Order: sequence, then C-alpha cells, then structure tokens
Amino acid sequence: MIFLQLFYTFLLIGLFGFGGGYGMLSLIQGEVVHHYHWMTTAEFTDIVAVSQMTPGPIGINSATYCGYTAVHNAGMGEALAIMGSVTATVALVLPSLILMIVISRLFMRYMKTSMVQSLFVGLRPAVVGLLGAATLLLMTPDNFSTPSTDGWQFGVSIFLFLATLVGTMCYGIHPIRMIIYCGIAGWLIY
Repeated sequence: MIFLQLFYTFLLIGLFGFGGGYGMLSLIQGEVVHHYHWMTTAEFTDIVAVSQMTPGPIGINSATYCGYTAVHNAGMGEALAIMGSVTATVALVLPSLILMIVISRLFMRYMKTSMVQSLFVGLRPAVVGLLGAATLLLMTPDNFSTPSTDGWQFGVSIFLFLATLVGTMCYGIHPIRMIIYCGIAGWLIY
C-alpha cells in the first residue's frame, strides 16, 4: 500500500511541481511530513541538506531519500526501502519525461507566440512563491529550536541562517561553501 501511495504522491508532485526541485520542496514536505506522516520535519530537513550536497537535482534526490525513509520508517526493511527510493524517483520523473517528449516539438514551434509568453509571465511569480513557501516551511522549531526551549541553539541557528543569507546574497559565496562552513560550525559548536 505504501508503494502505491508513494507512486501517486510523487507522480502528482512531478506533474504539478513547477519551478524545479526547490519549488517542489514545499509540496514534498506537505505530503511526506504533514499528510502521510512518513517522517518528521527534522528528518525531512536532513533529507533536504543531504539532497543539496549530493550530485544531481535536489527534487530527484529528495524524492529518492524520501521514498527510502518512508518505507524504512514503516519497518519494511532495507531491500524494500530501496524499492521505495526507486518508486518515488520514477514517479517524480515520469510526468516530466512524458510531457517533454510530447510537447518538445510543439514548444519549439510556438514558444515565441504571445499566448505561450503570457503563460510563462504568470508562472514566474508562482515559482517564486513556491520557493518562498519552501523556505518558510523549513523555519520550524525542529530546525531552529525556540528561545524558550534552547536559547543557545536558537541563537546559533539564527546566526548561521543570517550568515548564509548574507554570505550568498551580498558576498557571492558559493552555496556549497556555505553549507560546508555551517556544517563545520555546527560540528565545532555542538
């Protein structure tokens, strides 16, 4: 049953996940954490961190890790957890593969028309909104703690968040370097 749910869930995410992997993160989190409760917010955050650091698109990496974690957390064993990875990954990629095959010729023929250009003008703000939602959904007590629970962890989390934001936006530090720096800082502080 979980394999059908994984396939259906990631098929829909693959079908409606405009904006690439980062745009899909809020959709993935909504389904795997809040709807199906296959994992906790902390586990999902770990998956996002690992997905960013491993080669490949973050959406596909996240689907792979989410499929594995969902089946593993259901207590089904290592071999079936790997099948969960395959199921989620194939389901996420399948709509894009089919749509790209079907519309690639049409898109090249009609991409300069005003109707297609208008469609993309409408999609761009939606993509930015999905990226913002992904950011806000990850800003939880599981990831940042709270001042009343653990003031030190909360303060360090806010500092690392702001340092990463300023480092990448203002100083042009590569995001991978910032991830490495924050990982080292977390290791040294905790």
